[in-house]
Amino acid sequence: MADSPVRVLVYSDNARTREQVMLALGRRIHPELPELSYLEVATAPVVIQHMDAGGVDLAILDGEAAPAGGLGIAKQLKDEIEHCPPILVLTGRRDDAWLARWSRAEAAVPHPIDPIALGEAVVSLLRSPSLS
Repeated sequence: MADSPVRVLVYSDNARTREQVMLALGRRIHPELPELSYLEVATAPVVIQHMDAGGVDLAILDGEAAPAGGLGIAKQLKDEIEHCPPILVLTGRRDDAWLARWSRAEAAVPHPIDPIALGEAVVSLLRSPSLS
């Protein structure tokens, strides 16, 4: 990862949700990590296209998106991409964490978005040895 920006794909059919994620994380989530650059995506086919093409370091997928929810997309990506980058899903409720485990996402944060919880989860994923 070095000092090149970390490319974060943010998927939701709701522009406000995408904005909340990006505002919560900002440009630099942690002083020891590179800056974040964002790729906003509103549809599932475009998520698949970008993830297949590579160059994404972390995907944040809205489990409440419609018509394709982030949990199902996460499962599909983990099943189909050999070296899939880490995925964080935004769940409808804290009790939906079991769905995040089913989807094989590495982290889950419930709606409404808590900037501190989201930031901590993202820092943990970006510090993962698989990204170093």
